[in-house]
Amino acid sequence: MRSINGTGLIVAGLTATLVALIFPIWSYADRSGTGLDTLNAQTVSTRYGPLSALDRDFITKVRLAGLWELPAGQQAEERGTTKAVQTAGEHLIEGHTFLDARVREVAAQLSLELPNQPNAQQRAWLTELSAARGDEYDTLFANILRRAHGKVFSVVAQVRATTRNSLVRDLADDANTTVLDHITVLEDTGLVDFDAIARDAATTGPQPVTSSPAPPGPARSPSPPVPVTPSDSFSLPPAASRPKPADTGDESADPGKSKDDKDDKSEEKDTEEKEKEKDE
Repeated sequence: MRSINGTGLIVAGLTATLVALIFPIWSYADRSGTGLDTLNAQTVSTRYGPLSALDRDFITKVRLAGLWELPAGQQAEERGTTKAVQTAGEHLIEGHTFLDARVREVAAQLSLELPNQPNAQQRAWLTELSAARGDEYDTLFANILRRAHGKVFSVVAQVRATTRNSLVRDLADDANTTVLDHITVLEDTGLVDFDAIARDAATTGPQPVTSSPAPPGPARSPSPPVPVTPSDSFSLPPAASRPKPADTGDESADPGKSKDDKDDKSEEKDTEEKEKEKDE
């Protein structure tokens, strides 16, 4: 009798546990305000397509990246003890000069306000870099910037895959090209600790969403960061709005080629006439 009662208690306990696990999942899925409801509620209409909360967060993150990575790149050019670190700094300057111009253009078209100062985490990174010297600086620079770019790279991919806004899609293309270039040159320093990056990714989880409210209407264009003149040794990825060179197909575009073709045809005609005279 005691055995039966004990078994019954165990079964009852397991049943109660199962119900406790299933009920929250069922009730959450059945609630309004989740999934597509949330997506639609946080999405606004624009002439370029729907603009979601993730789209707005992405635009804000692109701006924030430039606000701290531009000065970090300038510092690396000056303090880096190896050519590879200095080159990485150069790429940061040029890439984010390009991206910052693009994101301010997109934000103006979508009436979005943008931040003008790095966030607290980014300011802490800049402070840490400013306190370092020599080999320590090189290592800190390569690893802090590589971790930051790895996190934003996943955001770029998610936005590019899901956005319904044409301006955001083009900006994501440009960001993808630029961020991948920066990841590559940072890894080329030979100083990146990939094990530490993997541990950091496993423990920190996804990036929190930045507070990016829906556009309230026409917004004042944000001021640009400290102007930087890129060097001639590095070509930026093309802007999505930049027109491609027109292929006119006009022979006048290559006058030398046109003249050579005419000379060849004239020589062939003279040869044919001489052979015809011999036959006669």
